[in-house]
Amino acid sequence: MIAKLTGILDDFGPDWAVIDVNGVGYLVFCSVKTLTHLGIRGDACTVFTQMQVSENDMRLIGFASGAEREWFRLLTAIQGVGSKVALAILSALSTEEIQRACAGGDAAMVARANGVGPKLASRIVNELKDKAGGLPSAPGAPALAAVPAGSASGDAVSALQNLGFKPNVATDAVARAIDELGEGAGLNDLIRVALKRAAG
Repeated sequence: MIAKLTGILDDFGPDWAVIDVNGVGYLVFCSVKTLTHLGIRGDACTVFTQMQVSENDMRLIGFASGAEREWFRLLTAIQGVGSKVALAILSALSTEEIQRACAGGDAAMVARANGVGPKLASRIVNELKDKAGGLPSAPGAPALAAVPAGSASGDAVSALQNLGFKPNVATDAVARAIDELGEGAGLNDLIRVALKRAAG
């Protein structure tokens, strides 16, 4: 079984990526959070993977962390939760949020994911309540507080949010842009590179 891929991000779409590993392109289905984590075309990347085999299909599911993969396995073990629904949940919520929702019995939080109704959300929370405490959670994106307000980086985050990017995505993209350009980068350059990072 393929457990992990390390290579170059060759291409991606709304819910998939192609990882080039020594000239072989692996099609990997991912959550939105994992796709954001992978970066832009040409970036080196690593994904943890889970092979799914059915009667008429065989696919690789990719994850930014081992914790995300563990939650995917738990979610797909629940009746009514296939890979598509599990990825929708992992797109809408971080592993910490899923853990918190299950531990606290917060079905409404799980129901925020596309394709998850109140009944299914309740089943997920009830079945995973006892397991939530023992599962690892992946480190989240940098907090917005880490970006000083009024600075070029803070203004860049604000600009990306005004364009419709979620706060955590905007913050992560700007942090990557600063890594690439250096601390003294100007606002326009920061926004340009951060946009590439956020939108691919």
